[in-house]
Amino acid sequence: MLYSSKRLLAFFLLVLHFTPAVFAGDGTIEGASRVVAISDIHGDYAAMVETLRIVGMLDDELDWAGGGTHLVINGDLLDRGPRSRDAMDLVMQLEVEAEAAGGRVHVLIGNHEMMNMIGDLRYVSKGEYAAFAEDETPDERDRWFDAWAARQGGALPMLRERFDSLFPRGYFALSDAFSADGKYGQWLLEKPIIIVINRTAFVHAGLPPVVVEMGLEGINKGLGKNLSTYVHAVETLTEAGVLLPTDSFFEHEKIVTNYVPSLDEAPEVLDAIKAVQRLSDSVILGSDGPLWYRGNVKCGRLIEEHRLEDALESIGADRVVVGHTPTPTRRVLQRFDGRLLEIDTGMFNSYYKGSGNALVLQDEELYVRNQDGSEPYAPIAHPRSVGARPGRLSAEDLKLLLENGDIVSEATDEESGRTVVRVSDGTHTVSAVFARRAGKGFYPDVAAYRLDRLINLDMVPVTVVRRVNGEDGSLQFIPSRASDEAQRSTTGRGLSAPCAIPSQWDAMYVFDTLIHNEGRSLTRMMYDTSDWRLILVEHERAFKATKSRPPHLKSVKLKITDGWREALAAMDDKTLSEQLGDVLDRRRLRSLGKRRDDLLEQ
Repeated sequence: MLYSSKRLLAFFLLVLHFTPAVFAGDGTIEGASRVVAISDIHGDYAAMVETLRIVGMLDDELDWAGGGTHLVINGDLLDRGPRSRDAMDLVMQLEVEAEAAGGRVHVLIGNHEMMNMIGDLRYVSKGEYAAFAEDETPDERDRWFDAWAARQGGALPMLRERFDSLFPRGYFALSDAFSADGKYGQWLLEKPIIIVINRTAFVHAGLPPVVVEMGLEGINKGLGKNLSTYVHAVETLTEAGVLLPTDSFFEHEKIVTNYVPSLDEAPEVLDAIKAVQRLSDSVILGSDGPLWYRGNVKCGRLIEEHRLEDALESIGADRVVVGHTPTPTRRVLQRFDGRLLEIDTGMFNSYYKGSGNALVLQDEELYVRNQDGSEPYAPIAHPRSVGARPGRLSAEDLKLLLENGDIVSEATDEESGRTVVRVSDGTHTVSAVFARRAGKGFYPDVAAYRLDRLINLDMVPVTVVRRVNGEDGSLQFIPSRASDEAQRSTTGRGLSAPCAIPSQWDAMYVFDTLIHNEGRSLTRMMYDTSDWRLILVEHERAFKATKSRPPHLKSVKLKITDGWREALAAMDDKTLSEQLGDVLDRRRLRSLGKRRDDLLEQ
């Protein structure tokens, strides 16, 4: 294979004089004329190369061609795809070449980089292990087999077969490469968690509330130090024989807690044991940390928007670019009026069915280029939806289907008394609950849906006024793939919901107080089981003409957040009359306004 003189020089500099990227102050950079960001490569080296070529980062020889551009890799270079090592090697090369050309390459830690360093190898593919196979000697495998087998029971031939299956060739070389002193581990531990370039923040998963508490420097230095300390501690304990490379992250704390040190145990081993115990639940490793947090993407606007605004203000940024959560359209999306940009478009096509998309920020321009070379496009608004629906129908299209589609079947469930109809437009067919009109001009389910849209709660399914068999009433969409609270609490599922269930319940309590809903039951609290987003259904006992709270909520401490205050303040009497006047009578509208005022006073 032939190498250009420029690449040979870059490789020589990388090996003999590698210098990690240096960040101004706490991770803030100003004055970059052009910024390009990609995310979640997941070992799809070819897609990464094509995406970088499209935006002028690479020439035909795979050398840096971006001049003074700042290239941001938003984490997750590795796992799942077969060519993670090639992707990392190319990025390491580009770091050196870019700096020589006046540009920069900024690599951010993603959850998958972190997982490889701490011993959580659940998502490492066979191809990734194979890429390290030549670096692993038979003697090394025999050494670790003997140590592993000593903990097991059974015949050695059977153990060997199981060992080779659990830890394929390349496993130990990969683990070593991601250790604190390994080529990739040492490189990654120098990387930041969040950077801010020209007041745009970049982070792998999101900006959780802990960012407000710790600030930019606290996240990068404090949580970064926690990760580094943990990785070094595991390496120390592995060298001492307390841990083995075959032990996963999920076993570390139990093993070290049960370990009985000798009287002359080395102080560094004792310190490493304490570090593993102390840091096993560190924010950097958990779902509420910036490497895993999905709330920015998954929580409704009413819950999340002000949280994000607070986090942005705390780090001196106007918007944030995140990866981690593949976008449903596999295109770059935006939320909260552009303050959140989602750039994980499922680049690893054979797994995520997406493609490479690069976000470009240049002067006042912001656009996206796809790896296929098609025309640039602006980030698309994140689709608003409550519950899974066929063909990813928009809320407006689903509303039109329920209002105008043909009713192809109707059935009443004897146990629940619910009347379920099937509605079709010839292309899509959906199910909906029919509720008869509750009184003259009173359609409570429609009122609940419209109010949900008005305040950006995003919990009530699309509901419309509709006559069925000559009776006035409403149709409320029944999402597919849904489970109710009785089923969820029995099974214990949803505890790691991307939008924390307690936060969703807090919003539900305020909403039910606002609409005076006396009918909230476990079966009227549904969840989309793909992400455990709460779905509130069937409100026939809501909108009572009273100022008081529903009896079951009188002792509940309501959390009136900034988001709620803003939404309630925008709900003036004129707006309520315009939006709900045809589905609520005047008496109920006045009571709704009084409850709004009471909540604002709180």
